[in-house]
Amino acid sequence: MNDRERFERVMRFASVDRVPNYELGMWGQTVERWTAEGMPRDAVYLNWFEGEPHYRLDRRAFAGLNTGMIPGFTPEVLAEDERYITARHANGIVTKALKEGTVLGTRPSMDQYLTHPVTDRASFADMRRRYDPSAAVRYPLWWDEMVRCWHGRDYPLCLLHNGTVGLYSQLRSWVGTEEISYLFFDDPALVEEMVEFIVDFTLRLTARARRDLQFDYFNFFEDFAGKGGPLISPAIFRRFLLPGYRRLIDAFRASGIDCIWLDSDGDTRTLIPLLIEAGVTCHWPLEQASDMDPLALRQEYGQALAFAGGIDKRALTRGRAQIEAELYRVIPPMLASGGFLPHVDHTFPPDIPYDNFLFYLELKEKLL
Repeated sequence: MNDRERFERVMRFASVDRVPNYELGMWGQTVERWTAEGMPRDAVYLNWFEGEPHYRLDRRAFAGLNTGMIPGFTPEVLAEDERYITARHANGIVTKALKEGTVLGTRPSMDQYLTHPVTDRASFADMRRRYDPSAAVRYPLWWDEMVRCWHGRDYPLCLLHNGTVGLYSQLRSWVGTEEISYLFFDDPALVEEMVEFIVDFTLRLTARARRDLQFDYFNFFEDFAGKGGPLISPAIFRRFLLPGYRRLIDAFRASGIDCIWLDSDGDTRTLIPLLIEAGVTCHWPLEQASDMDPLALRQEYGQALAFAGGIDKRALTRGRAQIEAELYRVIPPMLASGGFLPHVDHTFPPDIPYDNFLFYLELKEKLL
């Protein structure tokens, strides 16, 4: 059984010889710590999402297309002192960021978001011109060669990179979290127009890829929840997002993509019935600090939804006994129920010792 067959069978709750072994990556600060504790320096450049033989992570691939603004905004530093830098980024967002502690581009705290590029209908009209799905540069120069390589592959292939397309996440990126929360009520017609535009753009952009290849899954990037629950209500989801999800998922299924993932941190539990109704088939990464317990979710939803993630990264900061307890708590019963790909519930933070990480990988591989 190869990696592609294993992935497809796990997503269908079918039996496998072993479950695929995936992880998500590490913070820049984690790289700094782990290299000091013995991690090979070339491991800094590993592509964790696509698998890594050094850590015996299984292979998968992502068909990356340019989903961003063309042209983007001109990056510009607006203010800077010893501690902070305020800048406009290529996506038009202006942020104020803490400089100290930054390693390999990873900041130790989230930036403060000051302004966003869409504030009204006029600015959205300007934004639309930056999203021409037919622009030639949206496909890699060597796309045809990549297609030839992917035909006959023995590992799963995802349409687009992780973290690229979402409905709520795109609204938030254009408008801002607080501002989009008001806009749902102040100008619902504009929100509906923006969602429809995102859907049309995504379908037109991916049409060629879906003709050229048979993909194994698609992933929505949303991050529409925090520890206290979702940033939108089920009623908002049903009115503004559900129709767009259905259009996209229906089109993907017509192209043979039956496996639909959704990525969101935080506590999404009140939205899960709507995700299932929309056609989502796998939800991840099940953040344990937000009480997204995979065992409880499996008991509630059975085989209506597959899961990935669900291992509490905080256990890895402690001792081997705590790591062992967490893995034995989650992995054996979830593997027995099917439809589960275990990995930590986000990237590895720097408070995890490298030796703990290695022990975690060794025990996890044994359980798989």
